[in-house]
Amino acid sequence: MTNRKVPDAGQPRWLSAEEQDTWQAYLHATTLLEDHLDRQLQRDAGMPHVYYGLLVHLSEAPRRRMRMTELAQGAKITRSRLSHAVARLEKNGWVRREECPSDKRGQLAVLTDEGFAMLRDSAPGHVAAVRGAIFDRLTVEQVRQLGDICRTISAGLQPASGADLPWLR
Repeated sequence: MTNRKVPDAGQPRWLSAEEQDTWQAYLHATTLLEDHLDRQLQRDAGMPHVYYGLLVHLSEAPRRRMRMTELAQGAKITRSRLSHAVARLEKNGWVRREECPSDKRGQLAVLTDEGFAMLRDSAPGHVAAVRGAIFDRLTVEQVRQLGDICRTISAGLQPASGADLPWLR
């Protein structure tokens, strides 16, 4: 909740100087962070950050398998982008697709033993990159605040119904 004055209807709510500075700092930090993590994973594992995230989701799923639509939702990406990513992961032998036994139209993405081994081998370098880029730079209180802030933003962007969310496209 905020106690900011709401302008008259029809008038834009321009960012204050402090809000603009914060917005630019956020954009700068998230762009650099994503590039940092992508470069680390490309160098150490031969995959972009989003692919690593897919392997993580699959590794945490029962029997290391998920419906493609659930995987897209977990990764916060479009189904089209997921399909392309899974095709690349299949080519590397890290994921395979299976027909969904309960819905013949659906497919499951399955993390292979080779994919699990790749994830296990690349995880230490990735967690070191995340720790060095974020958590080693923040106090315990800042980590808590960052989590609270991110959850608040996510909740506001992910309403219960009627949203144009990536995995629904």
